Amino acid sequence: MNLIIDVGNTYVKFAVFSKALLKERVVGNVDDFNEMAIDVLKSFPNVRQAIISSVGNLKQSHIDFLKSKLRVLELSHQLKLPFTNLYATPKTLGVDRIALVSASVEQFPDKNVLVIDAGTCITYDFINTKNEYLGGAISPGIRLRYKTLNNLTANLPLLDTQLPDDILGDSTQNSIHSGVVIGVLKEIDGVIDEYVKKYSDLTIILTGGDTNFLSNQLKNSIFANSNFLLEGLNFILEYNSQ
Repeated sequence: MNLIIDVGNTYVKFAVFSKALLKERVVGNVDDFNEMAIDVLKSFPNVRQAIISSVGNLKQSHIDFLKSKLRVLELSHQLKLPFTNLYATPKTLGVDRIALVSASVEQFPDKNVLVIDAGTCITYDFINTKNEYLGGAISPGIRLRYKTLNNLTANLPLLDTQLPDDILGDSTQNSIHSGVVIGVLKEIDGVIDEYVKKYSDLTIILTGGDTNFLSNQLKNSIFANSNFLLEGLNFILEYNSQ
Protein backbone atom coordinates (compact mmCIF):
# COMPACT_ATOMS: atom_id res chain seq x y z
CA MET A 1 0.00 0.00 0.00
CA ASN A 2 1.09 3.54 -0.75
CA LEU A 3 0.86 6.72 1.29
CA ILE A 4 0.38 9.84 -0.83
CA ILE A 5 0.99 13.26 0.72
CA ASP A 6 0.06 16.48 -1.04
CA VAL A 7 1.16 19.65 0.77
CA GLY A 8 -0.62 22.62 -0.76
CA ASN A 9 -0.67 26.33 -0.06
CA THR A 10 -3.46 25.92 2.50
CA TYR A 11 -3.83 22.28 3.58
CA VAL A 12 -2.06 18.95 3.60
CA LYS A 13 -3.77 15.85 2.23
CA PHE A 14 -2.91 12.28 3.22
CA ALA A 15 -4.22 9.51 0.97
CA VAL A 16 -3.78 5.75 1.12
CA PHE A 17 -3.87 3.72 -2.09
CA SER A 18 -4.01 -0.02 -2.59
CA LYS A 19 -2.60 -0.19 -6.11
CA ALA A 20 -4.85 2.28 -7.99
CA LEU A 21 -7.71 2.18 -5.47
CA LEU A 22 -8.08 5.12 -3.09
CA LYS A 23 -8.79 3.70 0.37
CA GLU A 24 -8.59 6.77 2.62
CA ARG A 25 -8.25 10.55 2.28
CA VAL A 26 -7.58 12.89 5.20
CA VAL A 27 -7.19 16.68 5.06
CA GLY A 28 -5.63 18.83 7.78
CA ASN A 29 -3.18 21.59 8.63
CA VAL A 30 0.54 21.28 7.95
CA ASP A 31 1.30 21.87 11.63
CA ASP A 32 -0.46 18.56 12.40
CA PHE A 33 1.67 16.64 9.88
CA ASN A 34 3.30 14.17 12.30
CA GLU A 35 0.08 13.45 14.17
CA MET A 36 -1.79 12.84 10.91
CA ALA A 37 0.95 10.52 9.68
CA ILE A 38 0.85 8.50 12.90
CA ASP A 39 -2.93 8.13 12.72
CA VAL A 40 -2.90 7.05 9.08
CA LEU A 41 -0.09 4.52 9.57
CA LYS A 42 -1.88 3.12 12.62
CA SER A 43 -5.02 2.59 10.53
CA PHE A 44 -3.06 1.17 7.58
CA PRO A 45 -0.05 -0.77 8.93
CA ASN A 46 0.59 -2.34 5.50
CA VAL A 47 1.76 0.95 4.01
CA ARG A 48 5.36 0.49 2.92
CA GLN A 49 6.24 3.55 0.85
CA ALA A 50 5.24 7.16 0.43
CA ILE A 51 5.60 10.12 -1.89
CA ILE A 52 5.53 13.77 -0.84
CA SER A 53 4.55 16.61 -3.13
CA SER A 54 4.91 20.03 -1.51
CA VAL A 55 4.21 23.51 -2.83
CA GLY A 56 3.70 24.78 0.72
CA ASN A 57 5.85 25.27 3.81
CA LEU A 58 6.66 21.71 4.83
CA LYS A 59 9.45 21.49 7.40
CA GLN A 60 12.43 19.19 6.89
CA SER A 61 11.68 17.73 10.32
CA HIS A 62 8.33 16.50 8.99
CA ILE A 63 10.01 14.80 6.05
CA ASP A 64 12.66 13.25 8.32
CA PHE A 65 9.94 11.95 10.65
CA LEU A 66 8.19 10.21 7.78
CA LYS A 67 11.47 8.80 6.48
CA SER A 68 12.02 7.18 9.86
CA LYS A 69 8.84 5.17 9.23
CA LEU A 70 8.78 4.48 5.48
CA ARG A 71 10.61 4.58 2.18
CA VAL A 72 9.86 8.12 1.00
CA LEU A 73 10.17 9.78 -2.40
CA GLU A 74 10.12 13.57 -2.64
CA LEU A 75 8.59 14.65 -5.93
CA SER A 76 10.79 16.82 -8.13
CA HIS A 77 11.66 17.18 -11.81
CA GLN A 78 14.61 14.84 -11.18
CA LEU A 79 12.42 11.76 -10.66
CA LYS A 80 11.64 9.43 -13.51
CA LEU A 81 8.48 10.86 -15.08
CA PRO A 82 6.03 9.26 -17.53
CA PHE A 83 6.10 12.13 -20.04
CA THR A 84 8.52 14.30 -22.00
CA ASN A 85 8.84 17.71 -20.38
CA LEU A 86 9.18 20.42 -23.04
CA TYR A 87 8.65 23.30 -20.63
CA ALA A 88 11.24 26.01 -21.36
CA THR A 89 12.18 26.03 -17.66
CA PRO A 90 11.63 22.41 -16.59
CA LYS A 91 13.26 22.90 -13.19
CA THR A 92 10.63 25.49 -12.26
CA LEU A 93 7.61 23.36 -13.15
CA GLY A 94 5.59 22.95 -9.94
CA VAL A 95 5.37 19.48 -8.45
CA ASP A 96 1.58 19.77 -8.34
CA ARG A 97 1.53 20.32 -12.09
CA ILE A 98 3.92 17.37 -12.61
CA ALA A 99 1.50 15.14 -10.70
CA LEU A 100 -1.52 16.34 -12.69
CA VAL A 101 0.20 15.74 -16.02
CA SER A 102 1.27 12.27 -14.86
CA ALA A 103 -2.33 11.42 -13.99
CA SER A 104 -3.47 12.48 -17.44
CA VAL A 105 -0.83 10.24 -19.04
CA GLU A 106 -2.02 7.25 -17.05
CA GLN A 107 -5.76 7.78 -17.45
CA PHE A 108 -5.94 9.32 -20.93
CA PRO A 109 -3.02 7.87 -22.89
CA ASP A 110 -2.27 9.17 -26.40
CA LYS A 111 -4.77 12.03 -26.10
CA ASN A 112 -4.60 15.80 -26.13
CA VAL A 113 -5.42 16.67 -22.51
CA LEU A 114 -5.96 20.00 -20.77
CA VAL A 115 -5.88 19.74 -16.98
CA ILE A 116 -7.41 22.64 -15.05
CA ASP A 117 -6.61 22.74 -11.34
CA ALA A 118 -8.88 25.21 -9.53
CA GLY A 119 -7.35 25.84 -6.12
CA THR A 120 -5.45 28.73 -4.56
CA CYS A 121 -4.27 29.36 -8.11
CA ILE A 122 -5.91 28.14 -11.29
CA THR A 123 -3.39 26.25 -13.38
CA TYR A 124 -3.81 25.05 -16.94
CA ASP A 125 -1.56 22.23 -18.18
CA PHE A 126 -1.51 20.71 -21.66
CA ILE A 127 -0.05 17.42 -22.84
CA ASN A 128 -0.37 16.24 -26.43
CA THR A 129 -0.92 12.88 -28.12
CA LYS A 130 2.86 12.38 -28.32
CA ASN A 131 3.11 12.37 -24.52
CA GLU A 132 4.79 15.77 -24.58
CA TYR A 133 4.09 18.38 -21.93
CA LEU A 134 4.01 21.79 -23.63
CA GLY A 135 3.05 24.15 -20.79
CA GLY A 136 -0.06 26.08 -19.84
CA ALA A 137 -0.99 29.04 -17.66
CA ILE A 138 -1.34 30.22 -14.05
CA SER A 139 -3.91 32.69 -12.74
CA PRO A 140 -5.42 33.64 -9.35
CA GLY A 141 -7.99 31.24 -7.89
CA ILE A 142 -11.40 32.15 -6.52
CA ARG A 143 -10.42 32.70 -2.89
CA LEU A 144 -7.28 34.56 -3.91
CA ARG A 145 -9.41 37.00 -5.92
CA TYR A 146 -11.77 37.61 -3.02
CA LYS A 147 -8.84 38.15 -0.63
CA THR A 148 -6.99 40.43 -3.04
CA LEU A 149 -9.99 42.71 -3.42
CA ASN A 150 -10.18 42.99 0.36
CA ASN A 151 -6.43 43.30 1.02
CA LEU A 152 -5.55 45.80 -1.69
CA THR A 153 -8.49 48.17 -1.33
CA ALA A 154 -9.65 50.35 1.53
CA ASN A 155 -13.36 49.59 1.59
CA LEU A 156 -14.16 46.30 -0.14
CA PRO A 157 -15.18 43.52 2.31
CA LEU A 158 -13.88 39.95 2.40
CA LEU A 159 -16.77 37.71 1.40
CA ASP A 160 -17.42 33.98 1.44
CA THR A 161 -17.56 32.38 -2.00
CA GLN A 162 -21.05 32.56 -3.44
CA LEU A 163 -22.55 31.93 -6.86
CA PRO A 164 -24.17 35.21 -7.99
CA ASP A 165 -27.83 35.27 -8.99
CA ASP A 166 -27.13 37.57 -11.92
CA ILE A 167 -24.19 39.07 -13.78
CA LEU A 168 -25.60 42.49 -12.85
CA GLY A 169 -24.53 43.11 -9.25
CA ASP A 170 -27.06 45.41 -7.53
CA SER A 171 -24.89 45.96 -4.42
CA THR A 172 -21.20 46.03 -3.57
CA GLN A 173 -21.36 42.46 -2.27
CA ASN A 174 -23.25 41.17 -5.32
CA SER A 175 -20.86 43.07 -7.60
CA ILE A 176 -17.89 41.31 -5.97
CA HIS A 177 -19.53 37.90 -6.33
CA SER A 178 -20.32 38.63 -9.97
CA GLY A 179 -16.85 39.92 -10.73
CA VAL A 180 -15.01 37.06 -9.03
CA VAL A 181 -17.13 34.01 -9.80
CA ILE A 182 -18.44 34.90 -13.25
CA GLY A 183 -14.98 36.22 -14.07
CA VAL A 184 -13.44 32.85 -13.21
CA LEU A 185 -16.10 30.92 -15.13
CA LYS A 186 -15.68 33.07 -18.24
CA GLU A 187 -11.91 32.79 -17.97
CA ILE A 188 -11.97 28.99 -17.80
CA ASP A 189 -14.50 28.62 -20.62
CA GLY A 190 -12.53 31.14 -22.69
CA VAL A 191 -9.24 29.29 -22.19
CA ILE A 192 -10.91 26.00 -23.11
CA ASP A 193 -12.35 27.58 -26.28
CA GLU A 194 -8.89 28.72 -27.35
CA TYR A 195 -7.44 25.23 -26.87
CA VAL A 196 -10.35 23.64 -28.77
CA LYS A 197 -9.57 25.89 -31.76
CA LYS A 198 -6.14 24.24 -31.96
CA TYR A 199 -7.04 20.75 -30.71
CA SER A 200 -10.61 19.73 -31.58
CA ASP A 201 -10.16 16.30 -29.98
CA LEU A 202 -9.39 17.78 -26.57
CA THR A 203 -10.02 15.96 -23.28
CA ILE A 204 -10.59 18.40 -20.39
CA ILE A 205 -10.08 17.56 -16.72
CA LEU A 206 -11.21 19.84 -13.88
CA THR A 207 -9.73 19.20 -10.46
CA GLY A 208 -8.75 21.05 -7.28
CA GLY A 209 -10.57 22.42 -4.26
CA ASP A 210 -13.15 24.37 -6.25
CA THR A 211 -14.06 21.47 -8.55
CA ASN A 212 -17.53 20.88 -7.12
CA PHE A 213 -18.35 24.59 -7.02
CA LEU A 214 -17.36 25.17 -10.66
CA SER A 215 -18.10 21.95 -12.50
CA ASN A 216 -21.84 22.45 -13.07
CA GLN A 217 -21.42 26.09 -14.08
CA LEU A 218 -19.05 25.63 -17.03
CA LYS A 219 -20.46 25.49 -20.55
CA ASN A 220 -17.79 23.12 -21.85
CA SER A 221 -17.89 19.35 -21.36
CA ILE A 222 -15.37 18.26 -18.74
CA PHE A 223 -14.33 15.35 -16.56
CA ALA A 224 -14.47 16.47 -12.91
CA ASN A 225 -12.16 14.61 -10.52
CA SER A 226 -11.17 16.21 -7.22
CA ASN A 227 -8.63 13.41 -6.53
CA PHE A 228 -6.79 13.68 -9.85
CA LEU A 229 -3.57 15.03 -8.31
CA LEU A 230 -3.48 12.31 -5.66
CA GLU A 231 -3.96 9.68 -8.37
CA GLY A 232 -1.09 11.22 -10.32
CA LEU A 233 1.19 11.08 -7.29
CA ASN A 234 0.31 7.44 -6.72
CA PHE A 235 1.12 6.69 -10.35
CA ILE A 236 4.52 8.45 -10.07
CA LEU A 237 5.34 6.46 -6.93
CA GLU A 238 4.49 3.18 -8.67
CA TYR A 239 6.34 4.31 -11.80
CA ASN A 240 9.51 4.90 -9.76
CA SER A 241 9.15 1.66 -7.81
CA GLN A 242 9.27 -0.60 -10.84
